[in-house]
Amino acid sequence: MRGPEIETTGRARRLRQSDNDAENALWMELRDRRLNGHKFVRQFPIGRYFADFACRDCQLVVEVDGSQHVDNSYDQTRDRFMISNSWSVLRFWNVDVLKEREPVLETILAALEGRLERLIETHELRFIAAEGYGETCP
Repeated sequence: MRGPEIETTGRARRLRQSDNDAENALWMELRDRRLNGHKFVRQFPIGRYFADFACRDCQLVVEVDGSQHVDNSYDQTRDRFMISNSWSVLRFWNVDVLKEREPVLETILAALEGRLERLIETHELRFIAAEGYGETCP
């Protein structure tokens, strides 16, 4: 059995403690299998990056972004890394999570169920499916 990565665990804990209001609000909806029984974790390490939320069974990353993430090249590199490692990435804006929570949850559920197009880039959200999207989720 593999032990915990002390440095990675510490960084994930610090990131969880610094969650913003939108991340906290979404976590209240995703935790304890509240979204149709799907298990999510937060600040999940994938390589050198940390996903805001991840459903390991479905290999879906959900990111909640503020305005500093508009056209952010770091995020694009990060997304490419996650996708190349078989993780689909779904991004929402903080304001949408806070003001449009039900549609956000419905979109997450659609992604988990493989009902989204493989590439969606709108003002409200961005979704990029990894290879095997729709096949991994029980």
